[in-house]
Amino acid sequence: MLPNFCIVDDDAVSTRMLQNIIEDSGFGSVAGTAGGGVEGARLILETSPDIVLIDLLMADQDGIETMIQLKAQGYNGRFVMISQVENKEMVGQAYRNGIEFFIRKPINWIEVESVLQKVSERCKLDRYLFEIKRSLAQLDPLQPEAAQVRREKTVRDVVRQILADLGIVGESGSKDILSIMERLAEEDRTRDFPQLKELYESAVLASNPEARDLEKGSKAVEQRIRRTVTAAMAHLASIGLTDYSHPKFEYYAPLYFDFRDVRLKMREIEEEMPAGKGKANVKKFLQVLYVETVSKLSG
Repeated sequence: MLPNFCIVDDDAVSTRMLQNIIEDSGFGSVAGTAGGGVEGARLILETSPDIVLIDLLMADQDGIETMIQLKAQGYNGRFVMISQVENKEMVGQAYRNGIEFFIRKPINWIEVESVLQKVSERCKLDRYLFEIKRSLAQLDPLQPEAAQVRREKTVRDVVRQILADLGIVGESGSKDILSIMERLAEEDRTRDFPQLKELYESAVLASNPEARDLEKGSKAVEQRIRRTVTAAMAHLASIGLTDYSHPKFEYYAPLYFDFRDVRLKMREIEEEMPAGKGKANVKKFLQVLYVETVSKLSG
């Protein structure tokens, strides 16, 4: 299910542009728009959108103040700030109060699409995690033996099985991916997912705690993981070409990858085109793998 949005901006032209980008690019639907902070807060509490695009500076009430009020009243959606302000202190204050990204004015279509793609992916992961937690809450608590078996599962067991299903358990980058998943599980980073650079560095240190050249090691890890994730997408694309209704293809392809990239990879393989059209999103792959690992450990 695609996310829904609210736009709070006292600039009608910017509001129209943002609404057009959201709807024309297929990111979701706009539940409503408001021309000020007070009106916007009321609209957001009534419609409970997944994502709010809110202007930093408005005549009646600024975006940060509106955001603080909404959170205090229980709204827990995601915020994207819109502003032409370059003041680092104000930008920092906005981030500290929970914004996800900035969209800078004047509105640039490509920049907005890029930002909305990222925040939409985070919403999908949130929903996926919510469904996992809801499923776990429905488990029968009166089965201690089964619970004991579940507790005995390790991150290594779960990740290796998923990598095997994806056809990449023997790839050189699978060891790096495994060490990253173990580190994430240790730190419980479900909500606050690290940057790729931090993950690559953790993989270097996992294999060599005394590594001195982290930058060089991180680049090597990045290359191995990228090749491995691309191999996973190619493996699924090959399955899809043979049997589009294959359970592994139906489950893993749209979950771990942008399906248009999988389709490009399928076309690449089918028409024997040079590699490069279907590019894998490594961060999405690692995020989904971690969320799925957590769910399997719990369930």
